[in-house]
Amino acid sequence: MKNKIYKISVAVSLLLGTGLVNVACNNSNLEDVEYKGAFDTNNFFRNEQECFFALIGTYDVLRKYAGGFENMVTFFNAGSDDFYAGGGSSTDGAGIQGFSNFQINPNIMPVSYWRDYYQGISRANVLIEKIPQANMSDAVKSRFTAEAKALRALYYFDLVRTFKNVPLILKEIKASDDYYNIPQAAPSEVYTQIESDLLAAIPNLPATVSGTERGRLTQGAAKALLGKVYLYENKKTEAAAQFADVNGTPGGSNTYGYKLVSNFADLWVTDNKFTTESILEVMHTNQGSSDWGFWGQGRDEGNSICVMTAPRGYSRLSPTAPDVVAGWAFNTVTENLFTFMQGDPRMDASILNVKLLKQQGKANYSPAYMDSGYFLNKYMPTQDEKTTLPGPAELNYRQNYILIRLADTYLMEAEALNGTGARAQLLLDAVRVRAGLSSIPVTLQAVKDERRRELIGEGHRFFDLVRWGEASSKLAFKGFTAGKNEILPIPFTELTGTVLKQNPGY
Repeated sequence: MKNKIYKISVAVSLLLGTGLVNVACNNSNLEDVEYKGAFDTNNFFRNEQECFFALIGTYDVLRKYAGGFENMVTFFNAGSDDFYAGGGSSTDGAGIQGFSNFQINPNIMPVSYWRDYYQGISRANVLIEKIPQANMSDAVKSRFTAEAKALRALYYFDLVRTFKNVPLILKEIKASDDYYNIPQAAPSEVYTQIESDLLAAIPNLPATVSGTERGRLTQGAAKALLGKVYLYENKKTEAAAQFADVNGTPGGSNTYGYKLVSNFADLWVTDNKFTTESILEVMHTNQGSSDWGFWGQGRDEGNSICVMTAPRGYSRLSPTAPDVVAGWAFNTVTENLFTFMQGDPRMDASILNVKLLKQQGKANYSPAYMDSGYFLNKYMPTQDEKTTLPGPAELNYRQNYILIRLADTYLMEAEALNGTGARAQLLLDAVRVRAGLSSIPVTLQAVKDERRRELIGEGHRFFDLVRWGEASSKLAFKGFTAGKNEILPIPFTELTGTVLKQNPGY
């Protein structure tokens, strides 16, 4: 069943320093409405339909995780010890290359990692302010406000853990406001606001959603995010409590109906959208007919990880080889990760060994930059998944990205429990049993190792290493500098003419 949030094609341009909105909507179930140009927000947000359009625009920024060349997953994979940037050459994407070898600087830092999230925050701020005056029921007002606050919290979380020192903006900023002189807030202040937004949102979100509402935030998703935020703040007791509510009985039941899928590989089947393991999932579609003219500008609806991580020049020479689409060879797998995964049943679902296929004469490919012969397999596109609808196939893969899933929250709870005790053991066991592995004594290191194996290529590893204080040792071979590279430089264009200060070392 299609998802209502993503059936509407939305292009919202809400600038950080303005409250101007540009919305284009087309929905087969709703009256066609088109709004073009800048206008006073007082003339919008009048009823439930208009507020819903604005809410969709706030959700739209979720596509930052997997959409466009500058997506979160391939970028932060490249900064980890599990992947190189890869790509066609050492100059193929200055930002992703610079992050992978820790030569990143303010001039090559992609500005979208700053602007896109502030765009989402701006949309949320305006919506939160305007909802009380809208003509709709109190129940709908409460839900829309809760969704907007939870999304604002998520976007601030990604900003603060990426850049650390960011402005905290909680209201609509009009063109007449002096937005150039908004200072950065203390990270603790930003985290406090994130907590406040999520705590306010949770009671007014639905426990579950189904049908056309899949993809919208739920209590379980907000609790899982809050637990993750607490974990990053080292508030382990509070984190464990939130995760316990989400996880319920490890390997068994919970309040929200989450359950590990029985077969790990099934998580990466394109048409297995919104499985029982999915807690927060970003939907991608080929129906947006994404094209090169606006690719990476927030209007592309396909999953870009797919083509980016597929091997260059791939050709199948035997019917027993995977029928993979040739791609751009980003996020080539390091030898260290390949060695680490030996004997793990999740290996084949996570890593495609094209080197072996070539040695066996089953397939061929063109080794590209930082080639290892090993490629991320979770988002690997196959020929049968190429779109037949308008728009380049490369930009219109429909595989969803799962931002938070149950195995992730199991392991985060075990970490919050310091890798000790009976419950931590059960949580670790549940993930390993699903993978086809036997129980091992739970320790914090065992939990860390399991996260690395379970969550390969899903964009979490760099942040895990930083949170654990292990980035400087694990990433030394890439040139990581302690006290600097834990966070990224603020893009140069965002500093010009403002009171913002660059991060230390940059």
